[in-house]
Amino acid sequence: MPSKPDGPDRLANPDAAEPPGPAARLEPSREDVEDARPQPLDDDDRAPEALRDLVRRRSAARARRHWATADALRAEIEAAGWKPLDRGTHTSLRRAVAPDRIADGLVRYGTSAAVPSRLADPPTAAWTVAIAAGSDPEALARLLAGLRRHAPAGTQVVVAADDPSREMDERLRPGAPDLAPIAGLALEVVRTSVPIGAAGARNAALRRAVGELVVLADPSVRPTGDAFAPLAAALADPAVALAGPFGLASTDLRHFAPAAGPEAVAIEGCWLAFRRSDYAGLGPLDERFLEAAYLDAWWSAVLRVGATGTGPEPPPLRRSVVVPLPLERDPGPGVTLAAQAARSARRQFYRLLDRLRDRPDLAVTPATGSTPP
Repeated sequence: MPSKPDGPDRLANPDAAEPPGPAARLEPSREDVEDARPQPLDDDDRAPEALRDLVRRRSAARARRHWATADALRAEIEAAGWKPLDRGTHTSLRRAVAPDRIADGLVRYGTSAAVPSRLADPPTAAWTVAIAAGSDPEALARLLAGLRRHAPAGTQVVVAADDPSREMDERLRPGAPDLAPIAGLALEVVRTSVPIGAAGARNAALRRAVGELVVLADPSVRPTGDAFAPLAAALADPAVALAGPFGLASTDLRHFAPAAGPEAVAIEGCWLAFRRSDYAGLGPLDERFLEAAYLDAWWSAVLRVGATGTGPEPPPLRRSVVVPLPLERDPGPGVTLAAQAARSARRQFYRLLDRLRDRPDLAVTPATGSTPP
């Protein structure tokens, strides 16, 4: 019986897609650990016949090592709210959608898709700052304090608390000091009832965005001055898809380094600005990115490539530009740069490779910030 390669179904040649980093014993990913635990398998009996047919077709594709087909079928199953659980040659189904809950008068959503979306409404603000709260309440408080001092009037701030700890939950309750208004507006907090991961938490916040422009932020940075006007100026150019202060460069789209600018392959996700309309048209973020590593590079590529269109020629690539900004940042590399030495993020890396495949034109030279010849 042919076995599945070490990585996602889509990798027909897993050896060619080995992520960079020192040779070391691979740590199991969160998905590996979940799939290794005993799971209730009786959901098969309650799954619609159409879904069970998808499972049978996916099992046949895996047996024939047709990984691209198997990965596409898995995506269909997950989009329907179920998760395939592989046990050797047998695959069962588990419901992947957790219920919403109301506790202490606060709604906790089971999925990002359950968060009421405002993306179809006309924008009512210049900026939305969408924040994944993370696990450090003090770091989040420092970011919110920086926004309170420096965000332009009318800026909307949305905080996504992904299955928050008790301490984080208390800090984000109505009336708490950390929730003092920012830029003249009340903060909005979106809570989840179960962990939905890095991309899921960001999607939850982005669904509430009403700003024409959006900054994805995380608590590792905080503004010390106007970190918005230079981004708005950059995004006024329709050829620019995204902008931010911390760029990534790569000549081979496998190994990343800080970008000198002004051009970059990607912008790091700790302070990444783009148009709300692009998120509405090209999103959401791929929620298989359970951790933040490589998610910023993936989303940058999505934004730069844009809509595929229907003509014979693909649309020209849009730009990703580095814009110096007054920001204070925690020491150490960003999550994507750090992940290159931590091969436990290999699943994230494979998903990035899938997006960058056949797009060498996305590459940017680190030292010069220019596209390689």
